[in-house]
Amino acid sequence: MPTVLITGANRGIGLELARQYAADGWTVIATVREESAELGELGVEVSRLDMRDFDAVTRFGQAIDALDLLIANAGTYGPRNPTTAEDAEAWGETFAVNTIAPFLLAQSVLAAIERGRGKLIAISTKMGSIDDNSSGGFVAYRSSKSALNSAWKSLAVDNPTVVCAVLHPGWVQTRMGGQSAPLSPGDSVSGMRRVIQGLGPDQSGGFFAYDGAEIPW
Repeated sequence: MPTVLITGANRGIGLELARQYAADGWTVIATVREESAELGELGVEVSRLDMRDFDAVTRFGQAIDALDLLIANAGTYGPRNPTTAEDAEAWGETFAVNTIAPFLLAQSVLAAIERGRGKLIAISTKMGSIDDNSSGGFVAYRSSKSALNSAWKSLAVDNPTVVCAVLHPGWVQTRMGGQSAPLSPGDSVSGMRRVIQGLGPDQSGGFFAYDGAEIPW
């Protein structure tokens, strides 16, 4: 039975990832900062993990023997237009959660992933594409995801035997995306799962949308 580790699994895309993988018979390790009644009903293994706690993040993989898939999904939006010292502190926290912690967690579980011949996946966003940025704004979120993309590319280069990729889930009906978004969490996750399943060594280090389209950096 394959095992997947999903961060930020208490709601939205993370919860739907846990739901779909559990329904398909995977062993799901779901990390949360706050408990979720819905997640508890899925029969998955729930672990508390605050992505701002770098010590806990770096130690998390020590208890995992073999892992088939990491999906680093947990994220935060940060200040939309940082102009104050307080905004700067929040921007730094955005980097901690969206960029630094996922990379540290990937390093923490790397040995388990190698034993399981697994894959390292990070949920990014098209807003992290510098080439695609024509509207500006949302500097904290954009910059943290651009940095995540860069870190994950290095992860792929430095670990050529492991498939690593970042995925854009689309504009999804979540607390972050809002109810006017065109995609349901179910459709987004189903698409990303197909992309993940199809990823091979030739796609490692790539940036892909939920429908498989390659996204420019």
